[in-house]
Amino acid sequence: MKNVFDQTYVLELLEKLLNTPSPTGFTHDIIEILREETAKLGYAFETTNKGCGLITVQGASNARVIGISGHVDTLGAMVRSVKDNGRIKLTSVGGYMMGSIENEYCKVHTRSGRVFDGTIMTNKPSVHVFPDARDLKREESVMEVRLDEPVFSKKDVEELGIRTGDFISFNPRAEIKQNGYIKSRHLDDKASVAAIFGLLEWLKREQITPVYTLKILITTYEEVGHGLSYLPSEVTELIAVDMGAAGDDLAGTEQDVSICAKDSSGPYDYAMTSKLIKLAEQESIPYVIDIYPQYGSDASAALRGGNDIRGALIGPVVQASHAMERTHIMAILGTAGLLAAYIMDKE
Repeated sequence: MKNVFDQTYVLELLEKLLNTPSPTGFTHDIIEILREETAKLGYAFETTNKGCGLITVQGASNARVIGISGHVDTLGAMVRSVKDNGRIKLTSVGGYMMGSIENEYCKVHTRSGRVFDGTIMTNKPSVHVFPDARDLKREESVMEVRLDEPVFSKKDVEELGIRTGDFISFNPRAEIKQNGYIKSRHLDDKASVAAIFGLLEWLKREQITPVYTLKILITTYEEVGHGLSYLPSEVTELIAVDMGAAGDDLAGTEQDVSICAKDSSGPYDYAMTSKLIKLAEQESIPYVIDIYPQYGSDASAALRGGNDIRGALIGPVVQASHAMERTHIMAILGTAGLLAAYIMDKE
């Protein structure tokens, strides 16, 4: 089923999502974009108290309700304090290496709606000035934001309206290559959300009714561990759609779909995982089976939240996760194809 999806639609939506700042806790703009996109497709979009999106697709039967989740919140930072010299100390949102954001362009989003550009650097950013610049351990205490404004004191920064608790987003530097590669920050998990919407667009365009009713959840706190702690009570099984990792003893390439058998929360549901493997083989979708000891998903959060469900995890393989990420359109379309096979299977 991977070739039935509108690749142009998926890539255009993905690019729009990648270029919309949405660090965890600051996702209202991207949720509104997806609300509008959902309306264009003719589906209703509800918002939970937590700010997550909920889309219901009526199936031929309500005997089972299948949940599908993807998250739009990303890594980011917040203003921790303003230094006397006008630089901003930051506190991280989500888990990443400090070295992965060094020298990255960023934006500071004030609560009044003003946005200021800056660059994330260490407090010893030049080898011509600081003899230990190369050896400095990259940790939160040495990172700061240099604003692109004439600020030389704490007062100068405060007069711009910047305060502790303002959000900082990173420049995604999104590029979609002619050969199918996509490189950008925040492919985790916007690539998966694009796959989910590719599935929705296909269902609507072909007027297809899934076998069972679907509850599609777009979550906003996954990067801090509680994205999908709540689920609608009627959901009986959940497929979390999130990026697969590449490297070390992992077998996947950026053109594959990852089916995760186990992560830090333990094994995923045996029957669901086995079914996904079987369907990937039937549909000739390139896939790998992975184990991620340093990974958790929305399905992990849902299970830890006490929901009585079965859970599975799939997604496009992404190289250099939580840094400068890269995937391929084949992996995104393959993920949509595997979801389509699952929701159309009568077993």
